[in-house]
Amino acid sequence: MLSKEERRALNTAFWDGFRKEMRNIKSVNGRGINWINYPSDVKDIYIRLEADHSGARVCVDIQPKDDSIRSILWEQFTELRTVMEKEVGVAEWNEFDRVFQGRNVSRVSWNLKDANFYQEDGRLRIKDFLRSKLVQFDAFYQEYKEILILLAE
Repeated sequence: MLSKEERRALNTAFWDGFRKEMRNIKSVNGRGINWINYPSDVKDIYIRLEADHSGARVCVDIQPKDDSIRSILWEQFTELRTVMEKEVGVAEWNEFDRVFQGRNVSRVSWNLKDANFYQEDGRLRIKDFLRSKLVQFDAFYQEYKEILILLAE
């Protein structure tokens, strides 16, 4: 079992290393991008990367204050589902994933199971998974984000 300090150091080393590796990969629009903090360009849509003992996830969280806006954005994502899954792969779709700071959160996520972040071979698999899914997601998102931006305004 790792101590809190050891876990923190492992997390820092992993995410700093991942950031450095991804620095040379450009978005499909040709621009440099901060892959760790992927810019959705839509208020209250967040691209989150998660890794732990059970695997890794690339998540799209939709969490505006107004639940009717969340519902509209969710509906648009579901209309793009076939295209998105063709580009990025089959995802888990949860319209009511959880409540965060009093807001309902809808989540689309791509999951890598059975890869332990706290084991070296697991971290290698997680890094490959995250890189692959982010690049695939970027190809989809750059094509369709204008639709979401217009809906959110």
